[in-house]
Amino acid sequence: MTEINSMVITHSKASIEEMERSWKGDLEEVLRNLYSNEFVHECVVMKTCNRIEIYVVSPKGSSVLFNFAKSMAFPLQVVEFRDHQESLLHLLRLACGLESMIVGEDQILGQIRDMYLLAKKVGTTGRILDTAFSKAIQVGKRVRTETEVNRGAVSIGSAAVDLAEMVLGGLEGKMVLVIGTGEMGTLVTRALAHREMDLIYIANRTFEKARDLADSMGGYAVRFENLSEHVRKADVVISATSAPHYVLRKSLIEEIMKGRDRELLLIDIANPRDIESSVADIDHVKLYNIDSLRIINERSLAQRKEEAKRAEKIVDEELCLLLKQYKQQKADHIVSAIYANVYNVRKQEKERAATKLRAYHTIGEIENKVLDDLTHSIVNKILAEPTKVLRSAAEKNDDELLDVVSRLFNIDKTQETNNNKCK
Repeated sequence: MTEINSMVITHSKASIEEMERSWKGDLEEVLRNLYSNEFVHECVVMKTCNRIEIYVVSPKGSSVLFNFAKSMAFPLQVVEFRDHQESLLHLLRLACGLESMIVGEDQILGQIRDMYLLAKKVGTTGRILDTAFSKAIQVGKRVRTETEVNRGAVSIGSAAVDLAEMVLGGLEGKMVLVIGTGEMGTLVTRALAHREMDLIYIANRTFEKARDLADSMGGYAVRFENLSEHVRKADVVISATSAPHYVLRKSLIEEIMKGRDRELLLIDIANPRDIESSVADIDHVKLYNIDSLRIINERSLAQRKEEAKRAEKIVDEELCLLLKQYKQQKADHIVSAIYANVYNVRKQEKERAATKLRAYHTIGEIENKVLDDLTHSIVNKILAEPTKVLRSAAEKNDDELLDVVSRLFNIDKTQETNNNKCK
């Protein structure tokens, strides 16, 4: 059975700027492009604000991913390439929040589910990745139910609010402007709703979305065309849009800061970035981005370390079960092919016997059922022991025996994976 390979680029090695600079196209476009490779049987592409991950099922997974990384111009020193077992372990840990910048955060589990469902919708997954991602989502839920690894954990949205509080020494009496009403903007606004402050303004290109979010969180919606006016009034601006271009440019901030001696705190948690990095050169302006949120994680990590150990034990336990499941699938493919071949022979020979009997007797429903049951029973009893031996061989990683049986019965071990792509 062809296995999984993956490539991972995360906040641990790459800056947001490096990830942003190298990414080309939207998710669906990248998925289709990758899947068009003749050696890629299945694939899932994940992209969040601080990670890019590619999973492929391919007989040449390592070279496929290496060439893909080069084609996307990713700096190879920030790319981690993983084999089958490493990919599975990483995916399970990721779903549990153990690989997140904010350890234990819940948002990643929903992101994994969404990326996987997109790949299923586009038609780039099959049995192997379905098994991996279904298990990852199940384990992520189990860890959050059986441990408190996410207790006190914050999303990137609420970490941005914590960062603002830390930089300013609190938000009491401050005016905050949130730009964007998507998932991240909603998380920011929800975190702000529990703080003591003067006003929360929410801006979005679609005013109705800003108004709906503002009404639900106790803030005020502003029209996007009046953005500069409200940035001018704000003490803090947290930007979290999905715009492919800068929302706040240096020229705009320079104009806003003319004659203003009150500091302006800008926090950019978008990817690609919303705020031009050169605004940090303007007097009385402080700019932070996603990379700056590590400090928030370090403050809250200590209290979750013990729970993370419990989560890691669950991951190790579930990884063993997942690897066993894949081994069983490897044997099951061979077993099902053998049964299919032998059942074809059974059917032909049963019909031949019935034809001979009809030359001497009338063959009715009862006689046909007796012949059918007899041939079924013979096949099942003959194949019962070989089935056990093959499944045992798979569990013991006895690939030599599986290969011999595949050659003996003329079974193509890649047929199952290739069929997935033809559907």
